[in-house]
Order: sequence, then structure tokens, then C-alpha cells
Amino acid sequence: MTTSINGWALIEPEKPLQKQTIEVAAPGQGEVLVEVAGCGVCHTDISFAYLGVKTRMTPPLILGHEISGTVVEVGPQADQSLKGKAVLVPAVLPCGECDLCKAGQRRICRSQVMPGNDRHGGFASHVVVPAKYVCPIKDEVLAKHELWELSIVSDAVTTPFQAIKLAELKEGELAICIGVGGIGIHCVQIAAAAGAKVIALDVDDKKLEVAKAAGAKAVVNVAGLSGKEVKGQVKTVAKEIGAAKFCRKIFETSGTKPGQETGFNLLTFGSIMLVVGFTMDKVEVRLSNLMAFDSRLIGIWGCDPVLYPEVLEWLAAGRIQVKPYVEKHSLDQINQVFEDAHHGKLERRAVLVP
Repeated sequence: MTTSINGWALIEPEKPLQKQTIEVAAPGQGEVLVEVAGCGVCHTDISFAYLGVKTRMTPPLILGHEISGTVVEVGPQADQSLKGKAVLVPAVLPCGECDLCKAGQRRICRSQVMPGNDRHGGFASHVVVPAKYVCPIKDEVLAKHELWELSIVSDAVTTPFQAIKLAELKEGELAICIGVGGIGIHCVQIAAAAGAKVIALDVDDKKLEVAKAAGAKAVVNVAGLSGKEVKGQVKTVAKEIGAAKFCRKIFETSGTKPGQETGFNLLTFGSIMLVVGFTMDKVEVRLSNLMAFDSRLIGIWGCDPVLYPEVLEWLAAGRIQVKPYVEKHSLDQINQVFEDAHHGKLERRAVLVP
């Protein structure tokens, strides 16, 4: 038995996505069919479409991994109570059964499924995904949010949430957020909600103004500044906001070579740098700085799906928001939205709605 899915498929890089009807197997063992309410456009999608990053499934492939929707069909050996429920589809779905998963290392499960990479994703009418970690959305969240706008929680909100958890960010500590775009702005607001003193760095004054509204205590426009000048300005504003000199928590969310170089350059005694953004560019650094400063460098591959309910609780309580940071587009506008995202023309994270 098959299900017809109407979506927009990547055929080959740097070519427009094409509208296609694809026949996929109906939900199999442990799977669900989700009617898509919205799918957010992520830098990873742009990397697949424009920057030569290869998908694990050979195209034609429907991209998209920031998905919210309604479960319309449940396969065998999946939770039948999911049918009819509004859900988030985690951007990375672990198997839950392997040794890594059982050891709590679900984010690096080698049998994980990423929609829009391992299989067809959310830029479509429907998507078939593993059911185990699909996250039901409670009524108190839906009372304050439209289902389509919650799609960005699946990556743009939960990934920085995971980073802040791994950093063990505490109230009163200094959090430096580098790049305050589609993911970075959520890093700012989550860090601020956790009680940290946040400094936001970017090359765009408009984004920095949004970061202030999201809770940043101070901002620094790093456009045209040398590494030494950035260090000096960060040191100055940290003193002005009463932040400690050491044990900085640095979150690199720009996904750029300059951003990663800036983050590493800002390491000092007892610091932790978390690499949240992705780039194919290589960075040359002196790793001995980690030894000299007794610092740590940590990579972030998505968010453990067991944390999704906590993120939704923060949304329900008003500790963090999504409404100010999303904009709705018709799925049929996907090629124009991708083009605008590729050239940095979007001021909010685009969500494509079938």
C-alpha cells in the first residue's frame, strides 16, 4: 500500500526544486503519517540546495526537517493514541534501541533518521516518519500558537536549547552568542531566560536590535573588526554589564568561518565554546589554547528528542517565544524563499505552509 505525497524535490544542486507527486509506502512498523502544517527553512536546507552538501538519500529528495503537523495515520507497533494529535517531528529521530541510545547518546544514534536527508522531508503535504519520538503538543501551547509556526521548534529552538543544556549555563554567567539569525536569536532568548548575561555578536545592526529585544544585555557589531578589536570590545561590554572575566559560555550559531574564528579567539580561562552552526569552510586554530585555558570545545548535532517537551513547557509559560521570529509563506513559493534565504534577504525564519 502506498501514499501519494505532493512536495517539492531537490533534483540536483543549484537547480530550482521541482513540484512532484511521490508515491511512498504507507506507515510501516513503528511509523506515522503526518499531515504537514508547516516546515521551517533551515541553513542546512540551503546547504543541500546551493552549497554542495550531499544528502544521505540520493535525489530526487524532498527536503525539510523542521516539521509540525497532525498525525493522520499510524502504522503497526506504533502508539495508536497519536492519531489525530498535533505533533512536532524532531529534526533528528534516533532508533531508541541501539547501544548508543540506551547509553543516553541518542543524538549520535547511527540508525537515526533525519527527514529531508535520510528520507523525504517536510516541504510536502505529508511526511512518513518513525513514531517513537514524535512529540505531541499540549493544548496550552496550541492555545497560544498556530501549529505551523511551531515547526521551527524542531530545530531552530531545540538545538540551541540543547547547546545551553550541554554548557550547563547558570544564572549570572556570561553567554556570548555569535550570529543572531534564525538559530542564534533563539540562543539569545533561551540564554537570557536561563538568567545569563548575554552579549550578542553579529555584522547586522537590525539583527542586533532584535537580539536586544530578545534579552541580550549588550551587542557588538563585529563587521570590519579585527580579532583583537572584537576581544577588546567584548571585554569592555562584559565589564559594563557586570559579567565575570572568565568561564565564558560561547555559542557559535552563525555557521561561518569568521564566526567560528571569532568564537575560538574569545576563549579564555575555563571557557566552553559550543559549535551550533555548520559550514564546509575549514578553520585554522591553535588547539593548545584549549589546554592553556583549560577550556572545552563541543559540537552540537541537533537536540535529544527527550528535551522537546521541556522546550514546549517554556513556550507555554512564556519564557521563550516563536511568534516574533517566524514568517509564513506558501509552499509553492519555495524556490523564491530559498533564493532569498541563500542571499540573506529574510529577516525572520521562513515557514513554508502547504
